[in-house]
Amino acid sequence: MVSVDISGPAVPGALAAPLAVARCATAAVAMCLDAAADLAQARTGRRPMVALDTAHVAAAVRGEVLLRGPDGRGIDGFAPLSRLWPAADGWVRTHANYPWHRAALLAALRTDAGGVAAAIADRSAVEVERLVYAVAGLAVASRRPAEWLHEQASADEVPGPLVRSTPLGARRASARDRIPAGRVLPAAGIRVLDLTRVIAGPVGTRMLGALGADVLRVDDPARPELPLHAVDGVVGKASTLLDARAAAGLEALHRLLDTADVLVTGYRPGAMRRLGLDADQVAELHPGTVVVSLSAWGTTGPWGARRGFDSLVQVATGIGWLTRDAAGRPGALPCQLLDHATGYLAAAGALTALAARERTGAAAHVEVSLARTARWLLDTPLDPSPPQDTQTAPFLVPLGAGWTGVSPPGTIDGAPLTWPHLPPAYGAAPATWS
Repeated sequence: MVSVDISGPAVPGALAAPLAVARCATAAVAMCLDAAADLAQARTGRRPMVALDTAHVAAAVRGEVLLRGPDGRGIDGFAPLSRLWPAADGWVRTHANYPWHRAALLAALRTDAGGVAAAIADRSAVEVERLVYAVAGLAVASRRPAEWLHEQASADEVPGPLVRSTPLGARRASARDRIPAGRVLPAAGIRVLDLTRVIAGPVGTRMLGALGADVLRVDDPARPELPLHAVDGVVGKASTLLDARAAAGLEALHRLLDTADVLVTGYRPGAMRRLGLDADQVAELHPGTVVVSLSAWGTTGPWGARRGFDSLVQVATGIGWLTRDAAGRPGALPCQLLDHATGYLAAAGALTALAARERTGAAAHVEVSLARTARWLLDTPLDPSPPQDTQTAPFLVPLGAGWTGVSPPGTIDGAPLTWPHLPPAYGAAPATWS
């Protein structure tokens, strides 16, 4: 049972939608804070008071949109070829923000950027989806919710638990010896190795940082992060670069895991196995480490091995259809809720697993997915309360180096959470624990 003091309007105006966006956003953050309080109790014997303002949640789940640079401007997170396109029989959503995804899209359609519209218009939406995914690109056909559920009937994630946790069977000594003196946050001294990108994973790991964890994000130097996420994705953590394809880089990565408490991965299911970083491999090589796996579509069913992003999952699962305009064009939620909610759920799962490890010594594998979060949203009743305007300014804080963004949502014993590791510095930290 979640025990968090929640204040503010039930539906902040910024999250008004024909689906229960505000309710799910608040619930996801509240679950995270509740799990943090439980971890604190497991480690210290005292459960702190946790509170949450729904207006703060409304700002936090739009954090990448509210981010401002030294020039006072934001950064557009979508490339020109990441958009909706009319197909011969419906709509297709593509994602081509990264250069390699853009190249795959153009290769699949056998055209240049100027010919994408015509190439999609001449084909069915499902054919475009099939062609693009066949070459490791990203495109999905718009579906109704019932169509999606029918296709995914064999997937464990439909419906499945919102946060899946399975025991890894390992045991490890407590991290209590790393609790610092003074004001103690619930995750103080916990080490989190962050192998995630874009929004969902970074949201979860930076929240763990705000709750006291020492978070180290690791990226591949050959695939640098996009400008928006090179700032937004490293807030609250240290950021380093390691080439895990080279023997020295992989060795350094596993050396970090030797003393890590949590590993969070956000890559396509199966992609970590060649690095020895799937949950069963981590349990064998690094006993006692909690493993958190984020995916777009889950790990079973016909889409279990596919890549994906929030915008694609919204369209494929029927959220786009439910928010369509009068002309039938698929719509979108007022924020990238699937990313943000899944990020907070991942953090909640990690904290819950850490609390259980503190009490029993056993680690766990935590799994969350954007598609399962989408199902949760679709199944959650809409709050009948009228939307109320709220202010964003009270939740904006300096991030350093001229950047401004949203502070972490929630308070612990009346004190607001803050971001460590500021200003954000992508790839600038050494590959060591602080």
